Amino acid sequence: MKKIPTIFKRNPENMNEILNEPHPDCDWVFRGEGDATTKYDGTCVLIKDDKSFWKRRMIKKGKTAPKNFISVDTDPNTGKTFGWVPVDPNDPENKYHMEAYHENLPPGTYELVGPKIQGNPEKTNCHILVKHENATVQSDAPREYDSLKDWLKDKDIEGLVFHHPDGRMAKIKKSDFGFKR
Repeated sequence: MKKIPTIFKRNPENMNEILNEPHPDCDWVFRGEGDATTKYDGTCVLIKDDKSFWKRRMIKKGKTAPKNFISVDTDPNTGKTFGWVPVDPNDPENKYHMEAYHENLPPGTYELVGPKIQGNPEKTNCHILVKHENATVQSDAPREYDSLKDWLKDKDIEGLVFHHPDGRMAKIKKSDFGFKR
């Protein structure tokens, strides 16, 4: 899965801060194209057609990728490379991945959420995989900076992911506006 751009430009002097300027790759969001869905706070995984199970991995610039790493995208600004590594079912590090996985899940990308993932902001009782394409649609989400900031302020979600019919995606998080969940 490629890194999803934030819908607003970032302040080049403080990359944690967004500006009230649309990101040029996300102009379709501001034209009202695509659907806004809930962005879940977990960790991204992939189930391939052959039922193999992968987790997202980021490799910092200058670092060596692990064995079997599949590169998907490199951020030209940071030099970080994003891609996938296989989930080894025998590695204790993958315990919660394996609790959520079962072979009859369809191929696609998912968010692993649960009691031991990111402090469990999704408040689930067990570890589960939420298929990204089945995320809750937020049809009332605005697309203008101030309205969106106000809309997100009191929502108990990490943010939104906008899905264009052609497959493009864009995101915005509460934290981009300085809000905590």
